[in-house]
Amino acid sequence: MRHGKKNNHLSRTHSHREAMLQNMASSLILHKRIETTLAKAKELRKFVEPILTRAKEDTFLNRREAFRALNDKDTMKELFGTVADKIASRPGGYTRIIKLGNRLGDNAETCLIELVDFNELLLAAASEKAAATTTKTRRSRRGTGARSTAEDAPVAETAAVVTAEEPSAEVVEDEAPVAETTPADETPAASPAEEDSTEPKA
Repeated sequence: MRHGKKNNHLSRTHSHREAMLQNMASSLILHKRIETTLAKAKELRKFVEPILTRAKEDTFLNRREAFRALNDKDTMKELFGTVADKIASRPGGYTRIIKLGNRLGDNAETCLIELVDFNELLLAAASEKAAATTTKTRRSRRGTGARSTAEDAPVAETAAVVTAEEPSAEVVEDEAPVAETTPADETPAASPAEEDSTEPKA
């Protein structure tokens, strides 16, 4: 019984399937991308990614296990040379599957499976996008950051203008008129009714 065995047998015997995955993995490592059906690509991903993880650390045991899976000297040289250097900083997910649609004849779903670090166009686009996002300034609710420094500059300019104009302001204050006081001779004479009210009564 095959309880819990989820891997796709791809309508092949065990030996046929293993030989096919070995050949496809070797082609992927040598050519960096291959075109195949979606079902085969998903099985190839499960087969090749543990091998790529082992290749990041060049030890005798890792070389022996990789050679047991691949069984090709040229592929081993490429794997532990160029490919290992490229994927050294990647923690996983070394392959990418791009669907291409159904093919004529048997209408099978086809796709392109490639090594992520060797697609120069997508890497350049990703780096440009990262550069664009880092140059953008993010608005914050507080008035800190670039906006506050931009607002401080006009305040400093106005302060400089005020300090430059302070002496003239003092001169204006010195020339300001004093409150007018009416001279004694210009005071209006009191009316007779007011005089009567001011006289003391006997």
